[in-house]
Amino acid sequence: MINRVLIRTKVVQLLYSYLLTKDETSLKDARESLNRSLDEGYLLYHAIFAMIIDLTSMQDLKLDYAKNKYLPSEEDLNPNIRFVDNEFVKSLVKNIDLKNYLKDYPISWKDEVAMHIILNRITSSQLYEDYMNLSASDYATDALFWRDVLRKIVFEDDDFVEFIESKSIFWNDDLPTVGAFVCKTIKKWAEGGKQELLPMYKDKEDSEFAAELFNYVVVNHAEYDELINSCINTESWDINRVAFMDRVILLTAVAEFMNYPKVPSSVTLNEYIELAKEYGSPKSGIFVNGVLDALFKKLKSLKNIIKE
Repeated sequence: MINRVLIRTKVVQLLYSYLLTKDETSLKDARESLNRSLDEGYLLYHAIFAMIIDLTSMQDLKLDYAKNKYLPSEEDLNPNIRFVDNEFVKSLVKNIDLKNYLKDYPISWKDEVAMHIILNRITSSQLYEDYMNLSASDYATDALFWRDVLRKIVFEDDDFVEFIESKSIFWNDDLPTVGAFVCKTIKKWAEGGKQELLPMYKDKEDSEFAAELFNYVVVNHAEYDELINSCINTESWDINRVAFMDRVILLTAVAEFMNYPKVPSSVTLNEYIELAKEYGSPKSGIFVNGVLDALFKKLKSLKNIIKE
């Protein structure tokens, strides 16, 4: 679930923090933050499923309150309960993986003002109206309804994104990737897949990738820096004015080029160019692209890159 795209982002961010000072305290802090940020990504995955349960529970309470008010209307007394009777949500409540995780890491959204705003936006949407007006629904329909709610309403809501940022400093960068995995999980279940939550990592290699990549840069920083400087076109770029984030991205890419023969060079190139576009200046993508291309050719000629 924590894939290499997300891992690369976190490694670059924490290396940036550490390399600004390069002392023992910042190194210790960076390593701890790296581990915590990965754990937080997995927490967000479960938190989104918990949020679905809590939003449903909140709507159920609203319907119950409406029934018991002083002068309830006919609609109040006989509400459409398709939303609160959702089969997918019922299965989530019973999901053993989710229950066990939430036992160790309790998460509740019910008292959050932002959640009441999100619930109102869901229940006033065309998506909600169309779903509630269906003649019938089943587990797959109920699951795909929530997948669409997340993709089209929740994850696109600026207030929700801002709220997520306030809950954890790590979650803002995590949301696009983690949100996509939540939606993939729901789609798999809707298509009849076994109702298990994804493991934190795909395999042992992925679980070790972050710490290894971080350490390769820390240990070989000076060597990698020299390689990078030798591949910068000084007619177009001033070595002394290379943006620090661009240099950190290049250092991490070199570490991956040299130490992971199973990772295709095209994947490494594309991932770090995208990171440069996301976190660098307007020209960072072009700069990093050019330097990485030169670096790859040089490392290959020196036989420092051997791809399977």
